[in-house]
Amino acid sequence: MIASVFNKTRPFNYVIIGTLLLIAFVSYSFSHSLFKGWQGFLYGSLYFMSIVASCFLVNFISLKNNLTRNDNYAILLFFIFLLFFPTIFKNKNILISNFLLLLSLRRLMSLKSMKNTKEKIFDASFWIFLSALFYFWSILYIGLVFISIILYVSRDYKNWLIPFIALFSVTILFFVFNFMNAGEPLEILLNKTYISFDFTYFENIYQNIALAIFSSIALLFFVSMIMTISTTPTNMQSSYKKIVFSFLLGLGIYVLSANKNNSCLLFCLAPLSIMGANLIENLENNLLKEITLYSLFFIGLFFFVMQL
Repeated sequence: MIASVFNKTRPFNYVIIGTLLLIAFVSYSFSHSLFKGWQGFLYGSLYFMSIVASCFLVNFISLKNNLTRNDNYAILLFFIFLLFFPTIFKNKNILISNFLLLLSLRRLMSLKSMKNTKEKIFDASFWIFLSALFYFWSILYIGLVFISIILYVSRDYKNWLIPFIALFSVTILFFVFNFMNAGEPLEILLNKTYISFDFTYFENIYQNIALAIFSSIALLFFVSMIMTISTTPTNMQSSYKKIVFSFLLGLGIYVLSANKNNSCLLFCLAPLSIMGANLIENLENNLLKEITLYSLFFIGLFFFVMQL
C-alpha cells in the first residue's frame, strides 16, 4: 500500500507528508514543552516551516536532477528518518543550517547543465558559509563545491577562486552584524568551533538503539549506491558521486561536532534518502518494496513514540 501510493509523484503524497510532519512536530513540541506563549508559537512555526521546506527541497533535488524516478520515495524516507531522531525538531541551528546546505546542494546538482556555472558555484559557496554561522562544522560542505568543480569545470582557474569570494562576502556581512550586536555573534560562533569525539551523549536507551539501527540502514543504502553507480548512465554518474560525497561530509559533520547529539545526523538524511530511494526503486518484487517501507516506517514510529 505505502509503496504503491508513493511510487508516483502525486499532490496527495505531499499532503500526507505535510500532515504527518505537523502531527509529529506538534506531538514532540507539546511533550517537551518546547514553545510557550505567542512568541514560542512564532518560533515553532518558523522551525516547522524550515523542516517542511527541507523535505520539499529533498524531493525537488531528487526529481529535478533525475536522481530518482518519477516517485516520492526520497521525501518519504526523509520523513521516516526524522522520526528516528525527533530531537532534530528542537535544534533550530541545525534545522536552519541544513536547509541552507540543501539550497547549496540544489545549485551544485544543477552544474551538470554547464549553464551559469560561476553563479551557481558562488551561490552554493555562499549558502555553505552562511550555514556555518548557524552550525560551524557545516563548513565541511565546501569540500563538495571543490569536488563539483573537479567534476565539471576544473579547467577554468576562475572557478577555483569563486568560493573564496563567497567566503569574503559572508565574512563582511558577519562582522557588520557582529559590530551591531556588540560582539556577541562572534563569541557564540567561536564557542562552536571545538571538536569532540565523545559519543556518550545519549539521554536514554532508545536514542542509542535508534542510532545503531539507523547506522545499519545507512550502511546498506551507502553500499548499494556504491555498487550501482558504475551501472548508471555515464551522464548521471557525477551526480550520484556528489550525493555519495554529500553523505560522507554530513557524516563528517556529525563526527567532529562538539555538543554531539543525534540531531547532528540531520546533515546525512537528504543524501541518504536519495540513496535509499534508488535501492527501493531497484527492488523488482513489489511485496518486498512494501515490506521494506512498512518496516522502516514502523521502526521510525516506534523510536519517535519512545522518545516523546
